[in-house]
Amino acid sequence: MVKGSKKIRRLVIMPVVLSVNPESPDIEAINRAVKVIQAGGVIVYPTDTVYGLGANALNPLSVLKVYKAKNRQLDRALPLIVTGLKMAELLAVVTKKARKLIQVFWPGALTIILKKKPLVPPIVAGGKFSIGIRTPNHSVPLMICKRLGLPLTATSANKHGGQNPIDVKDVLIQLKEGIDLVLDGGRTKIGIGSTVIDLTRNPPLILREGSIIKETIEQTIGRVDN
Repeated sequence: MVKGSKKIRRLVIMPVVLSVNPESPDIEAINRAVKVIQAGGVIVYPTDTVYGLGANALNPLSVLKVYKAKNRQLDRALPLIVTGLKMAELLAVVTKKARKLIQVFWPGALTIILKKKPLVPPIVAGGKFSIGIRTPNHSVPLMICKRLGLPLTATSANKHGGQNPIDVKDVLIQLKEGIDLVLDGGRTKIGIGSTVIDLTRNPPLILREGSIIKETIEQTIGRVDN
């Protein structure tokens, strides 16, 4: 550094962290999260698998903030959280096999990739014609999603390619900017990402195997590849 010059440090403002009980979330914390999302902000929330990075999935500007916070390439789609079959049908073409999987495994750790409908902005799907959706087995994201009446982005709350965040400490080590609110629900139960199955292919293809394994899925819809 040149003598006499001043080193400028950029101030990083840490997000607000609120504790929530996964079994009985505080309604004020849920309402605050809803307001942040409605205002175009980004939150971190617990799920049954890992912590998620949530924004209004139908607002392209909010979705772009999620990509930036994660340092994720725009051609890599973001999965979505929905409240169940009814919301899924608004966003995607729900096939017969998808309905069977939803009936057996939702709410739970299974993300289903289906052909998207026009309601889903291209930026969410990474420019593709499909989208991944799931209903988690966790009251916090479900309450938020229901009160919003909108799908949430459901990507993991970490830098792209980083360690799966199973508690808030893991999140804040990796993400320090671009987040407006963190809901701390303690350590997640499963600790790995959801199983991801692509039903736009025939036979369906498991892209990532989590706690729901191939053999269990095949008992429901027949042959799948991985």
